Amino acid sequence: MRKILINFTFFLIIPFSTNLQSHPSSFADLVENLSPAVVSIASTTIVKDNNSQNQMPRFPEGSPFDEFFKEYFDNERRNSPSQRPMTGLGSGFIIEKEGIIVTNNHVIEGADEITVIMSNQQEFTAELLGRDPKADLAVLKIDPGSTELVAVPWGDSEAMRVGDWSIAIGNPLGLGGTVTAGIISAISRDLGSGPYVKFLQTDASINRGNSGGPLFNIDGEVIGINSAIISQTGGSIGLGFAIPSNSAKKIVQQLKDFGRTKRGWLGVQIQPVSKDFAESLGLENEKGAFVSNVNPKGPSKTAGIEAGDVILKFNNTEIIKMTDLPRVVAESDVGSIATVEIWRKNKKIIIEVELGELPEQTYVTSKSSKKENKINDKKIKTLGITVKENDQSEGVTVTKVDNNEIKLNNGDIILEVNREIVESIVSFTSLVEKYRETGRSSLLLKIQRGEETSWVTIKFVDN
Repeated sequence: MRKILINFTFFLIIPFSTNLQSHPSSFADLVENLSPAVVSIASTTIVKDNNSQNQMPRFPEGSPFDEFFKEYFDNERRNSPSQRPMTGLGSGFIIEKEGIIVTNNHVIEGADEITVIMSNQQEFTAELLGRDPKADLAVLKIDPGSTELVAVPWGDSEAMRVGDWSIAIGNPLGLGGTVTAGIISAISRDLGSGPYVKFLQTDASINRGNSGGPLFNIDGEVIGINSAIISQTGGSIGLGFAIPSNSAKKIVQQLKDFGRTKRGWLGVQIQPVSKDFAESLGLENEKGAFVSNVNPKGPSKTAGIEAGDVILKFNNTEIIKMTDLPRVVAESDVGSIATVEIWRKNKKIIIEVELGELPEQTYVTSKSSKKENKINDKKIKTLGITVKENDQSEGVTVTKVDNNEIKLNNGDIILEVNREIVESIVSFTSLVEKYRETGRSSLLLKIQRGEETSWVTIKFVDN
């Protein structure tokens, strides 16, 4: 009996040891090749000083201190600048040798100037090509000149399993070129930070400043963008989270090409399938997304999806939780035909929907768009504004306002003039001239600003 037990133990140990030997004893060679592609990012924002702390104290009228302190504080205000730069630090990585860099949106959001610092401390001023706050991604461009850059390839985040090695390189706390390693602790982690990303979790040490840096597999491929930590102290406790590369790749390409993200749109409002909902609807479980409302102008309305339906599958992807649906829809191509399995009146039915484009704000104008704007923008001198065609629907978009007295902002969409619909720049200019010739001093405009519509008046100005 003892002999059998010893042999059994022996056979257990052999395959375990062999498996350990398949992993590298050191990551040094890999890191040496990858580090030149990882950059530090310094974002500078100009902020106004709050002078409330430097206000002169009040004294009784006629006090001898009054003149003394008045002179002192006047000198302080003259010598102190009203604005000062504030610098934030983060990380990024090069995906194309021509100078295309990926980072987090929160690393560069609101920055007036972005500086990219290479591993050899060489610095470049970066241009923002596009950013997506919903996915927390941004794409930068630098002009490398004669400098030969090193780029890193994307990997397949779907191939990662819990327990696989992961390597993070970044600029934590301003310590550029820092390397940490660990394992993938969990996949498809929902942090409640938005419906469009399910995070990879790693226990590789991630700290402030690692944001925007790459998470590599042991083949040197980017399988995630380090974005967040959970910590009660602010330091790493082994709970780091990265945006999966498979979610990031498409968004990054769109930001590079268009300056914004193009997401699929179904046009429904949804809520979870509760236990009571499932029971009353005759469902076996609480999976799926309950359709509480259908946008009357959305793709779902046209296709025949109704309020009260439960979406069970989208393009063969099972909707386990309500939050699964926005992500899979957003990742689908605009204009593609989606197959949706729904539960209606105690039976499953299949509906095909041609996806629309989710309305998104454009934060950056790409170079190609700028060229188009030079051709398509039209200055309306009689109103003191410049407009362009609205690509999404009817109306014209305001691109420039000549003075602060005009109650319009850049990006406002003018839908109507004096209750008449604006279809294009041609119709808008025609309506403006029509009412100007009547001798009116102002126009009533219906505008869309973000998700809200409102009415404003605008006065004619002298030519």
